[in-house]
Amino acid sequence: MEFPVLAAVAAFVVVVLLVIVYLSIRVVQQYQKMVVFRLGRTNESMVRDPGLRFLVPIIDRGVKVDVREQFIEVPSQTTITRDNAPINVDFLIYWRISDPLKSVVNVVNFPGALQGVATTTLRAVIGDILLDEVLSKREQINEVLRVKLDEVTERWGGKVTTVEIREITPPRDVQDAMNRQLSAERTRRAVITESEGTRQAAINVAEGQKQAEILKAEGDRQAAILRAEGFGQALTRIFQAAAEVDQKTMSLQYLETLKALGAGPATKFVIPMEFTHLLDPFVDFLSPGSSSGDGGEGRAGSSTRTPARPVGPPPAAGPEA
Repeated sequence: MEFPVLAAVAAFVVVVLLVIVYLSIRVVQQYQKMVVFRLGRTNESMVRDPGLRFLVPIIDRGVKVDVREQFIEVPSQTTITRDNAPINVDFLIYWRISDPLKSVVNVVNFPGALQGVATTTLRAVIGDILLDEVLSKREQINEVLRVKLDEVTERWGGKVTTVEIREITPPRDVQDAMNRQLSAERTRRAVITESEGTRQAAINVAEGQKQAEILKAEGDRQAAILRAEGFGQALTRIFQAAAEVDQKTMSLQYLETLKALGAGPATKFVIPMEFTHLLDPFVDFLSPGSSSGDGGEGRAGSSTRTPARPVGPPPAAGPEA
């Protein structure tokens, strides 16, 4: 009889020990913090970090808090802008627990409380902004919402990190007006772009013509300079060649010129004065031949001279016989 009793007592003790171990050992994950309540009371020193933690059975109670960043989706809310335009807005809120003790002690359901505050804050923020500003200043609205929500959730131990507006739906008539405005703006930009292209093309053509004219003028100038230099060099060569030609050669050249003039149809000729000087060698050459037809005096080189006539009045006539 004693052995079964002892076995039952041992089994009871083992079960009690296992229950005590189960109630006293807690494993806190890396992304968690644990707030320990001892006889219903807690403080900042009772917050446990990740790892293997021990509690006093029956006396201590642990509450694990997830400190990872989370998000909640606020469904579409109908709000009225400053200029009385109703719009539908839905957005996302990214948040995390920064103070585990406050998140457990000061609020029952932090995500639900945050969503309710976000709805009322959205209406207050949109009500102070015009419709055009709501559609164009989305980033500024996100920042204003984040700051206001962060101020409220601070006492709950939460931290709002980001607010993102996903969609803003204006009324149908406002959408039609926006579509017409967008179409007109695109038409205006197309006209401006086309005119800018035409202007740029005209400028490019004018610049090309200008450069062509400049290059042409530069080419004409260079050609004129080269022609002038060539003409000067030709004159220099002609002058050098003429300086080496004797007088008889020049006279023959003049005779060839006279021959060419005689073959032409002209009846009047202009002979330069220097031509008579060029004929002097031919005259001197022909003079001895013409005087050789005379007597021996001509061959001796002497010339017959006509006696000079006396200068004065004629003699007076004598008395008639």
